Amino acid sequence: MRQNSNENLLSGFRAASRQYSDASIFMHEAIARKAGLSGADHKYLGLIMQYPSVTAGEISKLTGLTTGAVTGLIDRLEQKKLLKRQFSKEDRRKVIIVPNVQNSMKLLKPLFEELQQKTTALLATFSAEQIQTIERYFSEATIIMKETADHLNQK
Repeated sequence: MRQNSNENLLSGFRAASRQYSDASIFMHEAIARKAGLSGADHKYLGLIMQYPSVTAGEISKLTGLTTGAVTGLIDRLEQKKLLKRQFSKEDRRKVIIVPNVQNSMKLLKPLFEELQQKTTALLATFSAEQIQTIERYFSEATIIMKETADHLNQK
């Protein structure tokens, strides 16, 4: 009986996780469209914005994209003034990507305001211990997903 209960619990969790993942993708696609970006470009911009500067090669390693795809991504985001290229003083072949946080936030912040308000209200319904558990799940699940992506990108 206990095994059946655990299977039901795991099954329900997996269904909720899939629904969350799908809803997240659809929401980010909608935000991206509203911002005039593709869904992928929107997510990669978010990744780039986590760094004060990053090289094109580092973007390729972080994302698994080919160098050609990274060049296209940089071209599209630079055209929208969401980042800029700088050349290394030591090696002019090395391109350093600097996100334009001000322009990016001006574009994206209004699209996230309602989501952030609703998320904050939802989190207020959980105890500190529950929030720590949820955070632990997301942190550890992120590691698993990164390991899976790295493994698949190596093949």
